[in-house]
Amino acid sequence: MIRPIVKDPLFLQQISQPATQADLTLANDLVDTLEAHKDACVGLAANMIGVQKRVIVIRLGLFPLVLFNPVLKDKKGPYQAEEGCLSLAGTRTTTRYREIVVAYYDRHWQKQEITLTDFPAQICQHELDHLEGILI
Repeated sequence: MIRPIVKDPLFLQQISQPATQADLTLANDLVDTLEAHKDACVGLAANMIGVQKRVIVIRLGLFPLVLFNPVLKDKKGPYQAEEGCLSLAGTRTTTRYREIVVAYYDRHWQKQEITLTDFPAQICQHELDHLEGILI
């Protein structure tokens, strides 16, 4: 189901709670909402659709990847990036890393690990910040 985008900074600045298997259906709402905003959006965190759970979706090429309880394990190559967000007006500068390693649970609640580089890594870092209540 397509959900409205939350723009309330007080809500978005709260730290998200761990997801459980009971939250697996949240993946569908995140993917549907991402698709509805595909012209302006490449990733979403659950709190952006009103759910304070540690779940994100990022677009990898044509396919969305949903990550439950993602944890940043490693990062390399810091650089400055200019980013925007559906939840905020304008753009802001922030530090990102060119390569990251993230551990997470997939839609089948299987433990996974992925290495992301360049723009996909940047997208993932932006969404990971949302889970920590960090707004760019």
